[in-house]
Amino acid sequence: MIIIAFAKNKLDISFKVNYMRENIIETKSFSFAIRVVKLHKYLTENKKEYVLSKQLLRSGTSIGANVTESQNAQSNLDFINKMSIALKETSETKYWLRLLNATDYLTDEESKSIMADCIEIENILVKIIKTSKEKQEQK
Repeated sequence: MIIIAFAKNKLDISFKVNYMRENIIETKSFSFAIRVVKLHKYLTENKKEYVLSKQLLRSGTSIGANVTESQNAQSNLDFINKMSIALKETSETKYWLRLLNATDYLTDEESKSIMADCIEIENILVKIIKTSKEKQEQK
């Protein structure tokens, strides 16, 4: 944020440092979406696989889209709903990753790292939803 102030007929521009904590789930889901897009590109260009990789692309990028949308939720219930949709998309993404591995489009080594990231996002989403529901019940 830029703060503009006038001091003795001079324009004084200073920058206010935003000390807010990084939004971990938003950062991780965005980074994950980038990996999914790159994986889709690899699968279509190198493996000539179009159907499963398109499903993976849709669900894998939808996680971050729903997380981002949740940041502008109209209520706590709306927030929980958006995060729950992101969680469902995470489960679907895990399914497509497992299927791509089981059908030899991805080796165990290729799928291991991205699956670990997906599970990490899933665990974070579960905690966020649980905490949000607890806060909702306290109201």
